[in-house]
Amino acid sequence: MLDKTGIAKRIAKELKDGYFVNLGIGIPTLVANYIPEGIEVEFQSENGVLGMGPFPFDGDEDADIINAGKQTITTLPGASFFDSATSFAMIRGQHVDLTILGAMEVSENGDIANWKIPGKMVKGMGGAMDLVASAENIIVAMMHTNKRGESKLLKKCSLPLTGVGCVKKIVTNLAVLEVTDNGFKLLERAPGVSVEDIQKATEGTLIIEGDIPEMQLD
Repeated sequence: MLDKTGIAKRIAKELKDGYFVNLGIGIPTLVANYIPEGIEVEFQSENGVLGMGPFPFDGDEDADIINAGKQTITTLPGASFFDSATSFAMIRGQHVDLTILGAMEVSENGDIANWKIPGKMVKGMGGAMDLVASAENIIVAMMHTNKRGESKLLKKCSLPLTGVGCVKKIVTNLAVLEVTDNGFKLLERAPGVSVEDIQKATEGTLIIEGDIPEMQLD
């Protein structure tokens, strides 16, 4: 079973040379720490940064340089800063190759709910709705179940939707799954996790074809 760092490491393997990538709040921000050797990737944050680097070491933080989640970040040589209008022009103009988001629920047809729990205070939907409406490649990073042990991979989302039919791939603490027309296709299982474990933790339709390999993180 993976922790949050393990999820970020596995998603980092999806990065390709020259990609422009938007990282959502939470687990996705960790992906910037694990860029594979030999490739260059530009990370974009919708609050107005292009060229984010890994998180700073303790004592090296600059409170004026933050990501969309208000976390302090570093920037790489050549990084640029701009206003939100320019940032969202990049997003809405489909200049971002990959969007990595957290989620509270994902349905088997690729719907995502990640911005609001009814009855709880929410500061706003953030940039997620623009991101999912514009991005052609969306990967979700999340835990497979909630704190009550209930599946977050559902036949149908119960929470207000952020986007419809937009998620392509999901990496959880248990598995890597692809969203298909017929449900969640199991691609890889986390170290020490069985196919049966994943079946029990998945409410939505789970497609299992042949032997499922254990994911490689190194």
